[in-house]
Amino acid sequence: MPDRPLLLFPTPELAEKGNLPQGFSRTHKPSHGRQGERVFPIFAHLQTAFDARQVELQRTAAGVEPEQVLVIETIGNIEDFANAVRRIEGLEWMGEIEVEEIAPDEDFYDEKKPEKELSGRLYLVMTNQQALHEMLALWNRYSNDENMNFDHGFTKFRDVFLCLKDIRRWDVQDRLYETGVLDIWRENLEHSPNQPVRGEIELWFRNSEIKRLDAARQLTSLIEDLGGRVLTQCVLSDIAYHSILAELPMQVAQQAIEHSNVELVKCDSIMFFRPVGQMATGKSPIEGDLTDFEVSEDQGSPSGDPIVAVFDGLPLTNHMLLSDRLIIDDPDDFASQYTVADRVHGTAISSLVVHGDLSKAENPLARRVYVRPIMKPINWHQSPRPEYIPSDVLVVDLIHRAVRRMFENDGAHEATAPNVRIINLSIGDPSRQFTQAMSPLARLLDWLSVKYKVLFVISAGNHPDDIDTGISVDGFNDLGDQGREELSVKKLYENARHRMLLSPAESINGIAVGALHRDNSTESHSDDVINLFENALPSPVSAFGSGYRRSVKPDLICHGGRVFYNRPIGTNANAILESRHFRIAPGNKVASPSSHPGDLNKTAYCCGTSNSAALISRTLCICHDSLLEIFDEQAPDIEFTTYVAPLLKAMIVHGCSWEDIGERLRQILQTEDNGRQIRNWISRWIGYGVPDYSRVLDCTEQRVSILGFGQLNDGEAHVFTLPLPPSLAARRDRRRLTVTLAYLSQVASSTQRYRIANLWFEVEGVALASDRQDAEWRTVRRGTVQHEVFENDRAVPFSDGDTVTIKVNCRKDARRMEEPATYGLAVSLEVAEGIDIPIYDEVRTRIATAIEIRAIEGR
Repeated sequence: MPDRPLLLFPTPELAEKGNLPQGFSRTHKPSHGRQGERVFPIFAHLQTAFDARQVELQRTAAGVEPEQVLVIETIGNIEDFANAVRRIEGLEWMGEIEVEEIAPDEDFYDEKKPEKELSGRLYLVMTNQQALHEMLALWNRYSNDENMNFDHGFTKFRDVFLCLKDIRRWDVQDRLYETGVLDIWRENLEHSPNQPVRGEIELWFRNSEIKRLDAARQLTSLIEDLGGRVLTQCVLSDIAYHSILAELPMQVAQQAIEHSNVELVKCDSIMFFRPVGQMATGKSPIEGDLTDFEVSEDQGSPSGDPIVAVFDGLPLTNHMLLSDRLIIDDPDDFASQYTVADRVHGTAISSLVVHGDLSKAENPLARRVYVRPIMKPINWHQSPRPEYIPSDVLVVDLIHRAVRRMFENDGAHEATAPNVRIINLSIGDPSRQFTQAMSPLARLLDWLSVKYKVLFVISAGNHPDDIDTGISVDGFNDLGDQGREELSVKKLYENARHRMLLSPAESINGIAVGALHRDNSTESHSDDVINLFENALPSPVSAFGSGYRRSVKPDLICHGGRVFYNRPIGTNANAILESRHFRIAPGNKVASPSSHPGDLNKTAYCCGTSNSAALISRTLCICHDSLLEIFDEQAPDIEFTTYVAPLLKAMIVHGCSWEDIGERLRQILQTEDNGRQIRNWISRWIGYGVPDYSRVLDCTEQRVSILGFGQLNDGEAHVFTLPLPPSLAARRDRRRLTVTLAYLSQVASSTQRYRIANLWFEVEGVALASDRQDAEWRTVRRGTVQHEVFENDRAVPFSDGDTVTIKVNCRKDARRMEEPATYGLAVSLEVAEGIDIPIYDEVRTRIATAIEIRAIEGR
């Protein structure tokens, strides 16, 4: 236990929730008559297309009632439209998608800023012929009488008609052309023209089990009629997921590529065709030799149950740095597919979790780490072979089974790791960059985190794609270090929409970790490579956010190693920057397998967000054990496991700040026109910044950190009281108040709001520090972590006994809350080190007094 440990708040007061400030914009909509002119042709075309598809189905699928999914596009959001949909028999709510960057036109535009892009919704509704006729009849009645009275429960249809921009069928363009599957199939056919192709076929999730079975039977029949086969399927109703993994003859794939007139492709039960086997380590050759590492004799032996789990490739368990420090659980026997030389990624990630960056020479974790292999090597012509999620499994099913095995006794096996509270997932799906819709894997992680009270740490994703500088090679080489840095940052931002988070980093309950372009290695620069960033900045390969509903994602960035680029050559052509892959410095130093089986002390260097996530998982394990000591000492009667995941989430973010990185990005990016957006631009790449975890492991004389926790239902609030240190009264010393709230929310997978619980804090009482720093104040309330930093140096008079209060509020979001939301809170008050103000002692004394008074009152 440190000399000045973190403190725990006294039990908070229960109160009613406050109100969130609401934004307001006024969108011009067409008149009733103009909307009739617009919409009549749209509905007529829809009816014609529906009828044509019905005739087509009657020829090919006798006895099947034709059902199709409608895409209803509106400008703006119609709250609770799903309830109105359920009023019409034959309509079934499938979900909704937020749409941004809608170009204004003469009918829809912002009345204050007509040139401003609009936002809207895509409402997805399954319908049969009868339900479509009823909805069209409703429209016809409304179009003839603007003032008609809608029956109870149907009023939302009037709101939709007012805001309707378009309505169409979900078709081949949606389910096939925009998922990247055709590009993967082309690549497969080019390299193996006689081999079948595999793909995930994600079905519309039907609430009725009978309809799910009918859809699966119909799809299986179509696949088998084409000469293909179903390998497996997975249904998880808690996340509205139903998928089939299919193997198709190459002729079917070729037909789908050349034209879409394939009955399988047109099947209305299908939402998406998606590629499989794309979650893989890089295939590029890695340059440089391995180095030997001398393991210290006095590192001690691990003990206690594992707190961290790693889902990754198979590590080299008898490496001298990992021996006796890992617990391998491999029920699928992926180990049988590995050679020693192939065990690269899992060895690196396990090494970073256990030891951190070896260049820092830190002590290993005091606990063993649980490792579940979820990857195996690809058939490849080089060694080591790349590792990937196998193409004969659905990744959602694989991860679900792996987590359930850890926490549940299935009758045949005991739970394998029931005390794990942190799961590291240093892998992402490059074929699924986050845009607006949550991926099934992210939905799974969000659901599992609440179900098992566990925190997922997820790499934001790497984009090692070339950077087109837009200027000549000579022009680029004439730039100085600062000029190259500024140009590179601007070009990365210009291309940010192609460098987005990789699934499942958009998970709202997990921690998404980007990479900082820093490490602890030393290297000698060669003439043929360049370091794009001399200042502390995110890695050029680190993915951009934002997260779901424009929340802060990634949550933070952490040392991911410096990535060097080839120096461009040539004269007239644009300078294209190509990333270089080394096993030598720079980078994070990790344990590595060797091509020689007897070499068990080799190390290498590597870079990327996978490393950053592993380092954060390691830090969280250290925070966990520190938190355990705090609870044992200050709150031994509290059920620790209930609150540990949100508390760890709050702690790791609490130490974050933008510092010099935010200022440098502001210097590069800010113009006269984007001042209001600049904070959101910065947070899209660095989240809440770089964590300094020493700030959440202990306190100093000039800094006190206090933790709170609890559970809230809709409409409730908890009020925490921070007593102010009298020595700070009326002083002009610069002070900082940092408040971080983190929670785990249940999710509603078929709604755009998705997050069921919405928690936020408000700081009230003495305005000791009121100038907001770093991320934009509205943006920080959109996810499940609210982290705010307040500073000022104005003299604030107050008396001994005055306080700052932090009010944690809760309200329902997507739908009614079925159980309370569990949260963790971290609050720090500080002045600069060296200023003679005993903040810690004065606050601790007053908190102890408050606890004693509360205990007496409760007797």
